[in-house]
Amino acid sequence: MKKIFLSLLLLAQFSLADDFPKRIEELPQKEMISQNKLIINLFVEEISKTLPKEIDKYTRLSSVTSKDLTLIYIFEINAETKSDEAIQKEDKTRMKNSVTQGICQSSKRFLDAQVNISYLYLSAKTKAELFRFDVTQTDCINL
Repeated sequence: MKKIFLSLLLLAQFSLADDFPKRIEELPQKEMISQNKLIINLFVEEISKTLPKEIDKYTRLSSVTSKDLTLIYIFEINAETKSDEAIQKEDKTRMKNSVTQGICQSSKRFLDAQVNISYLYLSAKTKAELFRFDVTQTDCINL
């Protein structure tokens, strides 16, 4: 999962120039928000061309979308023998820590630009939401 996540966000890092912090200081807040929304939309458009993508034996990245200044990655978990309730109970805490750390490491530029990242996990069988992890720049400071 880490490899695909890093690959996905590598594209995002190339879309942002090295002088990004300098440009942030130069742009008025309204223009910065508009620019960030444009970058998010371009990122979603590009990454969507490669989806769906198998992450591992149990997980598939089915789509990426956005809402305002949040990138939303939608995954499906296929644990054939486990119920949705068992997945929620047994895997949520472990996954939350791993996902948060991974996002903080690989999406720093997005987070620094006030773009939030959300990972939404659905059951492949029932399409029910299993869990959702929302990560902001503040979450990374607290690690």
